[in-house]
Amino acid sequence: DEATHKVDYDDVSITENTRVAYPLKFIPNARIPAKVEHHPKQIILLTCDAFGVLPPISKLTKDQVMYHFISGYTAKVAGTEEGVKEPEATFSACFGAPFLVWHPFVYAEMLAAKLDKYGASAYLVNTGWVGGPYGSGKRCSLKYTRQLIDAIHDGTLANLPDSEWEEMPVFGLLMPKNGIKDVPREILRPEDAWKQSGKSAEEFKKTAAMLAGLFQKNFKDFADKCSPAVRDAGPRQQ
Repeated sequence: DEATHKVDYDDVSITENTRVAYPLKFIPNARIPAKVEHHPKQIILLTCDAFGVLPPISKLTKDQVMYHFISGYTAKVAGTEEGVKEPEATFSACFGAPFLVWHPFVYAEMLAAKLDKYGASAYLVNTGWVGGPYGSGKRCSLKYTRQLIDAIHDGTLANLPDSEWEEMPVFGLLMPKNGIKDVPREILRPEDAWKQSGKSAEEFKKTAAMLAGLFQKNFKDFADKCSPAVRDAGPRQQ
């Protein structure tokens, strides 16, 4: 409002996606100064998959970290940008393509070197849809996402033996075999979530193949300067 300067967050006449900046001191439990004296032991790549294909959490190998960092995948959905009516895959190298000076593989190598030097593990966290794509599935509960983040930080996932992880077909991502904290098993396993919501295995496989194809098409722009191991860390069509 021009008179009161009060923001109307329901007004989309200027933008669908409003942003705001404020001092850290406005957050009651903020760490001030906002810095730590050590390097992180867990790295989280964040995505929002509107197609309901990627698991809510995946443990990544070093090559997979590099592949997904270079890919920078997320999805646009209705209400986030003007004109977006259906889910739309979008890729931004290193999650910040407009700001890159070098080839994305250079930054991916730098990230991998830090992982090696400090013994950090890495995870892909998907806050998008489960049980189907946007429109028929449902958004992953914030409660579940928070519990999975907690499981990363408190060592729950790091302490899972290899036998408790299973490789997801096509994408090759490692997902937990069983529930984590209060997050049910079927939520963590995309195909199971689709079946629980009444969809067929064939529907899931078709959508997974479609998304895999989009990953592969996007990565062609970077593949020539990437190592064979990183190129092979992406999804494979079956």
